Amino acid sequence: MPSLGRLHLITDTRPGRDPLAVLRAALPVARAELVVQVRVTDDATDREAYDLARRVVALCARYDATCLVNDRLHVALAVGAAGGHVGADDLPAGAARRVLGATAVLGATAREPGTAAEAVAAGASYLGVGPCNATSTKDGLPAPIGPAGVRAVAAAVNVPVVAIGGVTAADVPALLAAGAYGVAVVGALSGAADPARATAELLGALGC
Repeated sequence: MPSLGRLHLITDTRPGRDPLAVLRAALPVARAELVVQVRVTDDATDREAYDLARRVVALCARYDATCLVNDRLHVALAVGAAGGHVGADDLPAGAARRVLGATAVLGATAREPGTAAEAVAAGASYLGVGPCNATSTKDGLPAPIGPAGVRAVAAAVNVPVVAIGGVTAADVPALLAAGAYGVAVVGALSGAADPARATAELLGALGC
């Protein structure tokens, strides 16, 4: 299984955003510390998801970065990604593990210790935990759990916990202190005037 970087970048495919431009800025800075999660909007076709994921895999390969595909595990397999990530409304972790195989990276979303432990027992390699803060990048999210929520999950599992949801570099020290292994971001990079500098700031906060 590939080593897991500490900074996860989730592609922002909302109108007016250019996920590949952000990725091209972040990759030379983060290299193998970057995990790129290809996430597309619900109304995107599988072909659109495939075309984006194929390009992301190729870019990541130049820098030894890891590419995962969110939700659409068949796309992950089709493009040769390192694995996938499943959310609360996607396939259960056990089913996702069967789809991806034993050696793939499998992330699962959790926000409380019980479901986190179940996901790990079912085969999750790491957990995306949150939302830590309020965020506008995804609709229908539950209330933020903050560092205390991250701490509760991290204490219950023995896999890396990646904090997500409105995370900025300023939040990172408290999240690491709560037991997070790394952080996942969307707007902190896709909305940055200088994504390369924002990447460096996040990596510095992570101690990378």
